[in-house]
Amino acid sequence: MAWPTDATGGVTKALADTAGFVPQLWSDEILATYKKSLVVANHVKKISMKGKKGDTINIPQPTRGSASAKSALAVVTLSTESGTMKSVNIDQHWQYSRLIEDITEIQGKPSLRRFYTDDAGYALAKNVDSFLSALAYKWQGGTDSTNFNKAVIGSDGSTLYDGSANAAALTDVGLRRAIQTLDAADVPAANRVLLIQAQVANTLRGIARFTEQAFIGSGDAIKTGQIGRLYGVDVFVSTNLPVDSTTARFNLLMHPEALVFIEQMSPRLQTQYKQEFLADLMTADNVFGGDEYRDEAGIVIATPY
Repeated sequence: MAWPTDATGGVTKALADTAGFVPQLWSDEILATYKKSLVVANHVKKISMKGKKGDTINIPQPTRGSASAKSALAVVTLSTESGTMKSVNIDQHWQYSRLIEDITEIQGKPSLRRFYTDDAGYALAKNVDSFLSALAYKWQGGTDSTNFNKAVIGSDGSTLYDGSANAAALTDVGLRRAIQTLDAADVPAANRVLLIQAQVANTLRGIARFTEQAFIGSGDAIKTGQIGRLYGVDVFVSTNLPVDSTTARFNLLMHPEALVFIEQMSPRLQTQYKQEFLADLMTADNVFGGDEYRDEAGIVIATPY
């Protein structure tokens, strides 16, 4: 049987600690790191499907109703439901595995156990965030009329990204116009977030009205480098947002209703002793799905690569 190329241990491999190897403990640590590392997934609509069978879930999408005037002695006016049903496939199954040799149980130090649990949790969380952000960005050459399936450039927040060279740095004007787009679509102001690339964070820190005391009062934005909250929108930096080749980076201004994330199985840990390798096989995996939920609840902002 061939030796796995990614096994740990041996003369040239890093040592790992398997002493006191307790799957339940490892699983708890992996889940904690996973939850801590999520960015995009923390700001979308979540539905739990844990313990349930099936590979598809149907989610109602009710529309907002309107109020009607009541005339004396007249019957009330009924609001007609015209909502739709959203079918979401649960088709994502991802894993993170390590093979740990017995020799490491004798010679190893406890620090690498923490590394493996942190690394497993982070890897699974990063994959979830990348999956969700890719759902948000489904640019179709600017021909799609829905809001969340197109990208606007950062300089004005309204011009469509053309797929080649017109991406522009995010400005105060562009951000305010993108927020106006959500306002015009009656997207609730509460819980909106701006998820940005690291390069965009650097740009925002250079805009005076977002950092200087003359504009923001007694804040310490320049001292701490934190952007925090702009126009009532919380700002978060993520390295898992999509890019378009070498032409643009994409940022998301969204309400939680823009995307839906369905987790059928949270990260779990399984271990098995492999006698043929004299090693423990450790595998962490999760099962989930997701899709766009309300197109009007988010907008993609294209900035230069």
